[in-house]
Amino acid sequence: MSTSIAFLKGHGTENDFVIVPDPGNTLDLGPGRVAALCDRRAGIGGDGLLHVVRSAAHPQAVAMAAEAEWFMDYRNGDGSVAEMCGNGVRVFARYLQRAGLVGEGDLAVATRGGVKRVHLAKSAADGSPGEITVAMGRALLPEGAVTVGVGEREWPARHVDMGNPHAVAFVEDLAHAGELSAAPRFAPAAAYPEGVNVEFVVDRGPAHLALRVHERGAGETRSCGTGACAVAVAAARRDGVDPAATGTPATYTVDVPGGRLVITERPGGEIEMTGPAEIVAEGEIDGAWFETLNA
Repeated sequence: MSTSIAFLKGHGTENDFVIVPDPGNTLDLGPGRVAALCDRRAGIGGDGLLHVVRSAAHPQAVAMAAEAEWFMDYRNGDGSVAEMCGNGVRVFARYLQRAGLVGEGDLAVATRGGVKRVHLAKSAADGSPGEITVAMGRALLPEGAVTVGVGEREWPARHVDMGNPHAVAFVEDLAHAGELSAAPRFAPAAAYPEGVNVEFVVDRGPAHLALRVHERGAGETRSCGTGACAVAVAAARRDGVDPAATGTPATYTVDVPGGRLVITERPGGEIEMTGPAEIVAEGEIDGAWFETLNA
């Protein structure tokens, strides 16, 4: 392959991604190549990679093609495959808008976690892009006690499944989570056979939270959309709030290191996440270099 490969770079609350448009699913993006592209020193750099493919062209998405034209083939920064990425969906939608493939309004995006409904708000009067809301699906709250630990500290955690697994721990100080360069330990091991995203959470005020997160396959990131949703649900239940019982939506503001997300849980169980998404650069990957990478 001597020709160059187009890419873009984007982020949602500083959760950053390499974006590779490939409508026909023609590129061989194996784990080695994804990890190399996401490398912050020898590659482009990112928490993950958004492979933009038409659903009809991807075997894992073809069944969703009638409902969603585009498939977010998401990979973690280490090259592993992930079910979903909430910030990634917003950035994915922003790319489609920038490319002229979709406009403001409603959009369906296929993911390994199912079809996600997205709404792109109108641009502001100054021309800045509007925020993006993603219907993230329902949270599952598996039974069973879970603990997470860093160093000598250990906390009880709430298991929340947002299509990917989360362990939410409420702590006194976010600094107690340490550097988060390595994955926090958890128990029992059987609770998360494929690893887990771990959120450490403090209260900032009524219905206002702040978090730090270790994302499996990426390390500590500046933001995690599914993690913010998991945190809001865990906090609501801790606070005795269940929209299904009250018939009233519950909204939490969640501060992440890279910005702010607003999470709303509807009485029917649907969780909506609203936040920004930006495309900051675009360029070309050298095809000859790409060929030298281990797939």
